[in-house]
Amino acid sequence: MRICHVTSVHRRYDVRIFHKESKTLRQSGYDVTLLVNDDKNDEVISGVKFISLNYQPKNRYQRMVKVTKLLLVRALEIDADIYHLHDPELLTLALKLKRKGKKVIFDSHEDYLLTITEKKWLPKLLRPLIRFLYQKYEKRIIKRIDGAIVCYHWTRDRYLKYNQNVSMIFNFPLLDKSLPYPLTDYTKRSVAFAGGIKSEWCHKEIILALEKLKDVKYELAGDIQDNYDQVITPMKGWKQVNYHGKISHSEVYQNVYANSSIGMALLDYIAQCKGNIGNLSNTKLFEYMYVGLPIIGTDFKLWKEVIETENCGICVNPHDVSKISETIKYLLDNPLVMKEMGKNGHRAILEKYNWNTEAKKLLAIYEIVRGEQND
Repeated sequence: MRICHVTSVHRRYDVRIFHKESKTLRQSGYDVTLLVNDDKNDEVISGVKFISLNYQPKNRYQRMVKVTKLLLVRALEIDADIYHLHDPELLTLALKLKRKGKKVIFDSHEDYLLTITEKKWLPKLLRPLIRFLYQKYEKRIIKRIDGAIVCYHWTRDRYLKYNQNVSMIFNFPLLDKSLPYPLTDYTKRSVAFAGGIKSEWCHKEIILALEKLKDVKYELAGDIQDNYDQVITPMKGWKQVNYHGKISHSEVYQNVYANSSIGMALLDYIAQCKGNIGNLSNTKLFEYMYVGLPIIGTDFKLWKEVIETENCGICVNPHDVSKISETIKYLLDNPLVMKEMGKNGHRAILEKYNWNTEAKKLLAIYEIVRGEQND
């Protein structure tokens, strides 16, 4: 049974697409190819075949139109039985593949219907119309394909109106026995964050909170996006930030998490979270839990269910600077509390919030699609 994952945007070593989904399917006996578009050579890793278009689009239009057409040609040359599409612009391939007798699964990494309202490159006045048109188009495609994978509860509920074969698969972490636990001894008066550094993660509020705590450092790693450096680097509290830049995962563990006692996960009330509901598709929460860092997280309903039930951190309003500061101080002044929270979070990952639970869902949806094909 030949499977072809197709992406026009994601990197070839994307954690969800390659390390989780592709490897899981390969280990279960499927013949797996990952069709990408980058400047690297074709290769085989862990039994997964990588094939690249090696086409460099000059603008967003070329990426969304020309790349999509080229991907369709290469996808048909691969001649897989099941095609697993990972980007919304690739929905245009779905019906064309279906007409060739292929099975198609769409993997919605985000709720694109919601993100349209926040796309700055789209004219603001046109966003409602584009959202309306995308909703109609999405419904038409999802009704006709063989299955869909989602990360959000509300995406699942919407897709189930069109298609019975929908599975919600979260980005829970891969279990790594080589990863030491705990990474820290909880004496470090530092808080940590690694990932995309932009306003939606409320770094400004965190730095303002640290200004009230002169002896606390902020171990920060990742790309500063959307000119956000112009907001945070002039701040008085920036001198308390140890900025590592963009570094590898191993360096994040060694240089950021190992030198901190708290993981900061203050995501703003963005559209993808539907206000204060939140979502469980973000890896930040679970990455901190895995390495034993207690969490200071946003008071989303879904996050509180995890954090408070497992007693692995404290939830606050991400705009309440005084509360953020008080919570940081409370935890750092009570290392035994942090140690217990870290232990609770780590145990929860080992028991339920890990990729092994999600891999079973992935294999189940493929079995349904395979069964339909065999029939």
